[in-house]
Amino acid sequence: MGGFSDPTVSRRAMLGLGLGAAAAGVAGCSRFGGGGSTSADGSTTLNMIWWGDSERAKSTEAMLDVFKKKNSGINIKTEYQDSGPYKDKMATRFASGDVPDLCNQRRDSIREYADRSALLDLNQHLDVLNTKDIPDSVRKIGQVQDSMYGIPAGLNAVGFVINKELAEKYGVEIPDGNTWSWDDLWSFSRKITKASGKKVYGTDVDFATIQNLVVFVRQTGEELYNEDGTFGASEKTLTDWFSMSVSERKTGGLSPAGFLDASGSSADQDGLTKKVLASQIIPTNNLKAESESVGTELQLNRIPGETQGARRGMSIDTSMYWSIAAKSKHVDDSLKLLDFIVNDVEGNRAVGPTRGVPMSSKVADAIYPDLGPEDKASIDYIKGLSKETLPESRPDPVGGSAVQDACTSIATEVMFGRMKPADAAKKLISKANEALGKK
Repeated sequence: MGGFSDPTVSRRAMLGLGLGAAAAGVAGCSRFGGGGSTSADGSTTLNMIWWGDSERAKSTEAMLDVFKKKNSGINIKTEYQDSGPYKDKMATRFASGDVPDLCNQRRDSIREYADRSALLDLNQHLDVLNTKDIPDSVRKIGQVQDSMYGIPAGLNAVGFVINKELAEKYGVEIPDGNTWSWDDLWSFSRKITKASGKKVYGTDVDFATIQNLVVFVRQTGEELYNEDGTFGASEKTLTDWFSMSVSERKTGGLSPAGFLDASGSSADQDGLTKKVLASQIIPTNNLKAESESVGTELQLNRIPGETQGARRGMSIDTSMYWSIAAKSKHVDDSLKLLDFIVNDVEGNRAVGPTRGVPMSSKVADAIYPDLGPEDKASIDYIKGLSKETLPESRPDPVGGSAVQDACTSIATEVMFGRMKPADAAKKLISKANEALGKK
């Protein structure tokens, strides 16, 4: 079997192979047994993997220290890395049968793993996993028909952060963050760019990120993914989306192609931190890390266009899921750990809302008084949204990760002027229909 570096083996094919390898492991192949191990003294070592940076790793380890104090005999071997290579790492692990016990899952791929029976249906283990303090609307975020293959690791939404210090320095008024339009954003951005002599660009919008596109598409009244799993965005809407990438680079609303280094996605690598950008979209659970990296106050606005569109585009989502591998050898202990992550106040106080607002409302209320101003701001933002009528959030359909890959490639071509917006729209629809099995 070729490794992941073998270009002849697609990620989807590897996932399929992974199930076969995992089955072989259960049949007796100790090398690919999956998950952690059991020692001669009866203690268990779980393997837990997630994505994030070193700061998230520190807080996660602090949470796990609390767990280990309360659960002697269960050790935890942890692994983490940046979000980009994490997807490939997961594919490789499942392909080789070396499955983790507990892992983060992405919303664009959880359906693919679930549909291949690679994940445990948590609904069958609610005698161990207590979900009574998780609102039904939150549980649905991880629901696939009648099954639940992931618990939201934390609630978040997309938000637009603005460096107030830079706005004041260049004398540009920040628009009302609750009611601003896309035109307001571009006007604000161009003024910053002009006032700074192009040393600082007013904003950046990542046209390749599906979650940004989802909001824009919803605002037109359409859905990126229909409830039946088909692709719902029209050619006109996608053309309008990619057209902004072209037109605003000409006017200074966006930086020139290649100006921003796209090699990393953590807070300490982006344009805000380098202070070559005055604003950008972030997931709200990153507000504290982003503020600390920038070193000044960031104003958290909603996404533009929420009051001018045909309907609301934003929704309350999850940054990631916690899932248990169906082939884990330590299902009971993995469930015990997952229940701790969901319900233990002391553990959640140790980790904080690095992955978003705790899914248990009881836990979220308990830790709130101990949080810093940025974490309180992100939680207040989510609480404010929760009182409004927003579109329902659900996992992306099978093929969602391939749609994300196609959007990344196409948006890059548009940014560098190698593809026109109308052609990009047609190509994304074609690629999406192919990925979703609707040729």
